[in-house]
Amino acid sequence: MMDLNAIWFLLVGVLITGYAVLDGFDLGVGVLHLFTRSETERRIHINAIGPVWDGNEVWLLTGGGALFAAFPMVYATIFSSFYLALMLVLTALIFRAVAMEFRGKLDSPGWRRLWDWSFGLGSLLPAILFGVAVGNILRGIPIDKDKVFTGSFIGLLNPYAILIGLLSFVLFTMHGAIYMSLKTDGALRERMRKWVFGTWMAFVILYLISTLATFFVARYLFESALERPVTWILFLLLPAAVLYIPVATKGEKYVRAFLASSATIVSIIGLAAAGMFPRLVPSITDLNYSLTIYNASSTPRTLTVMLIVALLGMPIVIAYTAYIYRVFKGKVVLGEESYH
Repeated sequence: MMDLNAIWFLLVGVLITGYAVLDGFDLGVGVLHLFTRSETERRIHINAIGPVWDGNEVWLLTGGGALFAAFPMVYATIFSSFYLALMLVLTALIFRAVAMEFRGKLDSPGWRRLWDWSFGLGSLLPAILFGVAVGNILRGIPIDKDKVFTGSFIGLLNPYAILIGLLSFVLFTMHGAIYMSLKTDGALRERMRKWVFGTWMAFVILYLISTLATFFVARYLFESALERPVTWILFLLLPAAVLYIPVATKGEKYVRAFLASSATIVSIIGLAAAGMFPRLVPSITDLNYSLTIYNASSTPRTLTVMLIVALLGMPIVIAYTAYIYRVFKGKVVLGEESYH
């Protein structure tokens, strides 16, 4: 039976996974915006995520809040360790949001070009840096016996973390291309299909390289994960989902392709979490110095109260998300009320 600490590990993981699935395609659409060929295409990209992007980011805010409430020491360590990187991510996300609102305020090619680049780069940077952060967590960050971070920002830009950053970048771009295939028609959709096939191939290659690198860089992940039944379920789900993406795309079953892409993201995060459990922030200095769900958690009373709050709030978030996607389903149709 799971205890409170394990339940909160699962809840935080669900929130992070939800953000990766939902805002992941937002970031991918933003990256693809850099390769648009006309003003109409640029407007279609922005309006494809315009109604949903802010709701998707709620999952990131909720995940951060849950981490702070349940595992405050982990929150403090991560935000102090990755402070500069997180500020870059925050700046990029702000520019992405502002770009969508400001782009159409002036009828000037230079003005729009400025915000188009802001929108694209504001999506590209987080797509890479989120992966770099995950790579460092999997590899382990330098934490001493007093649970204090002893590294530097430059040290976080190690080859393994950069490799995982490239993996997340390609994965989110593929996810975004599949989403755009759902929302568009004609020549633009055909180009999105080509992006799906190209990024899928790049993802498969990078994932195989990353898995091999992980075996040497963070072997502890394999040792603990293989003991858990959930690992074997996810291990079977991942290749099935990955292999189905090009099949569904070729058959023009874009909803299924999107679900397969989402399942790919869920499986990857789930496998990483299964390998880390019960660690939350492994220490590369000594695994015994790692922050775990037990030595970095809040009091049992806090976990209990916050669990009640989460059980009341999560259905609202899920219902809101489902409602918004139902209202704005279908192809992008540009009108006077659309983003310009």
